[in-house]
Amino acid sequence: MSFINNETFNVFKQKANQLVNRTFDKHINLAVTGLSRSGKTAFITSFVNQLVNENSQSKLDFFNVIHQGRFIAAKRVPQKSLHVPRFSYEKSMSAFTQDPPTWPEPTHGISELRLAIRYQPKDSLLKYATDTATLYVDITDYPGEWLLDLPLLNQTFEEWSDATNILLTHSIRHESSQTFIDKINQLDPFEIVDEEKLAELAAEYTQLLLHFRHKMGLSVIQPGRFILPGDLENAPILQFFPYTNFKNIDINRYQNADDNSLIGMLRARYIEYKERVVKAFYKEHFINFDRQIILADCLTPLNSGADSFKDLQHALNLIMESFNYGKSGIFSRLFSPKIDKLLFSATKADHVTPEQHEHLTALLNQLVHQTQHQLSFDEVQMATLAIASIKSTKTGVGNYQGSQIPVIQGRKVGDDKLITLFPGTVPAKIPNQKYWENKPFNYVSFSPLKAVAENQALPHLRIDQVLEFLLGDKLK
Repeated sequence: MSFINNETFNVFKQKANQLVNRTFDKHINLAVTGLSRSGKTAFITSFVNQLVNENSQSKLDFFNVIHQGRFIAAKRVPQKSLHVPRFSYEKSMSAFTQDPPTWPEPTHGISELRLAIRYQPKDSLLKYATDTATLYVDITDYPGEWLLDLPLLNQTFEEWSDATNILLTHSIRHESSQTFIDKINQLDPFEIVDEEKLAELAAEYTQLLLHFRHKMGLSVIQPGRFILPGDLENAPILQFFPYTNFKNIDINRYQNADDNSLIGMLRARYIEYKERVVKAFYKEHFINFDRQIILADCLTPLNSGADSFKDLQHALNLIMESFNYGKSGIFSRLFSPKIDKLLFSATKADHVTPEQHEHLTALLNQLVHQTQHQLSFDEVQMATLAIASIKSTKTGVGNYQGSQIPVIQGRKVGDDKLITLFPGTVPAKIPNQKYWENKPFNYVSFSPLKAVAENQALPHLRIDQVLEFLLGDKLK
């Protein structure tokens, strides 16, 4: 009986401490959001690395708590969600400390990490109660493709199928999709389902999604779990696909279709997927976030062409629709947390020359203009920034046809060859048709420039500004 009482007391104590932390603004739930290859793993590694290795050699001049000499120390502490895998910071850092250094493996599932930041309060009420205070930061990382499943919560199976059909037939996807669409259009939707045949078609649709993502560099991938299934791999809940021929279906017959029919089972599995996968993910994680950074790789789509770039814009808009924004006061923090600060970051800024960073930020502003307008109305504080989580190039000046031009130098991914180049001009606004015809941009992917020691701060661009925007107001 005593054991039960102690256990109950410990749980109560933990809950009470969490409540106190939120009441006095000593806790932040930070969502790190972005699509594949936007650099989420590298960002989180650098974010943590800069704080736990802060010293006189660190370049965090724009992070006020450090600039003012009030930062004491930061360390990783046990996370509160014991059922969620821990973000593998050590494994990621090992990639940067080996010689030659490499980029860490990307995210394949959800993970968390908790930081405790000890500082001297200056302006808040805490300065009257204590000489030091601690801010707890919970960082949640997850595959970006899972984000694109959230809009499904507001779509029926037929609505999602129609929207996907438009995407497959009216974009760069059309040529790759035609064989699959022809197979679906030849099916009798009311025939008794053959589960083996259904599984084969679902696998074919999954391969199509993988082709879109990895071969064509496209961003809108639904359902996202199909290409990053985690522990759901080969489960029947991931064996469905959009029915692309609703225009020729009897809607009344469809509404009354039995689950043993092909169309009925597709609909049933779609609904089950929404309830058990998408909604569960949303309820457990998304509604608890109160700060968010959205990472966007704008450079790769510039290389890939107009359709790829439009797809990135579409994906960003889909992601934004699914988050809960609004001004966060004390009661909303305690009972209904909402995201009150949002940072859009254009990643890999070190892959272009310094004078192009302003253009890169302006381009991202253009991509999220509609979202920014709505968030301004909702009183959400937001900003855009061009960053490099881990700097992988050096900058300099080169000679070209008798003129001096800015250049970058780094080790090219793949062959590890040291190259020097001017990648081209980043457009400051959404490119027009003439831009795509001229193709003035040549983005090259670089490896980390040099190995660092485990207790050394990683080289970066503007991570100090990221820290100030996301955490600065809580460290006063």
